[in-house]
Amino acid sequence: MHGPAPEARFPFPGAEHTVFIKNVISGDYIEAGDYSYYNDPVDAARFQEKCVRYHFDFLGDRLTIGKFCALATGVEFIMNGANHAMGGVSTYPFHIFQGGWEQDYDTSVFLKNSRGDTTVGHDVWIGTDATILPGVNIGSGAIVGAKSVVGSDVPPYAIVAGNPARIIRPRFDAVTVERLLEIAWWNWPIELISTNLAAIREGHPDDLECIAAAL
Repeated sequence: MHGPAPEARFPFPGAEHTVFIKNVISGDYIEAGDYSYYNDPVDAARFQEKCVRYHFDFLGDRLTIGKFCALATGVEFIMNGANHAMGGVSTYPFHIFQGGWEQDYDTSVFLKNSRGDTTVGHDVWIGTDATILPGVNIGSGAIVGAKSVVGSDVPPYAIVAGNPARIIRPRFDAVTVERLLEIAWWNWPIELISTNLAAIREGHPDDLECIAAAL
């Protein structure tokens, strides 16, 4: 037992509603780990075009998605290219239209508004139509509710929802969260994961620690 091939574009044979994200993205500033998927009944393979917005190479901001993440239809990552300079009278981006409007524009003004890279940890579930704003770090094991707008960092194993997204509750107590992050089951060999699914899905950290100790 080994599960689907991580190199598969469509992990469900004959169905194109779900893609393994790492196999449908390109470029130096976006990456995804094994088995992280995006589900969409319409053109799921266009994940990068549909879901990663205002991501311009010249800005250099990165989107990183970990392993075993589940992304529902309509998830959007708004990258730093969406920002407008706010230090002057107008926020209108005259410079992008050329025709002379680009002259004397100081690009450093724009870069000052960058919030940095966007990072999604491992084993993260992001619900339908959720929006992740620039520079957000979503910790491993977190859950983002449907239609949430996430503008600040999400701790590991927290459940957040709303606009703006707020912590609803932690999934586990702080000590257990630290134990789970230390165990990091998503880094195990896939054969070990496959033969211990019951412990990963329903077990206690004690069970996972015993398995990890044998590595």
